[in-house]
Amino acid sequence: MFGYSTVLRSLTQGQAQFTMEFATYKQVPQSIAEELVKKSAEEKKNVA
Repeated sequence: MFGYSTVLRSLTQGQAQFTMEFATYKQVPQSIAEELVKKSAEEKKNVA
């Protein structure tokens, strides 16, 4: 949604507005979760 408000205002000559509201969290599939944990551990290892 980055930049959306700017585009919206430009297209509507400053007349339009929008709001966002958090809807829900969803569980990440196990394979993706494992990949994210692995990447995070590697990044921490490289920083330290």
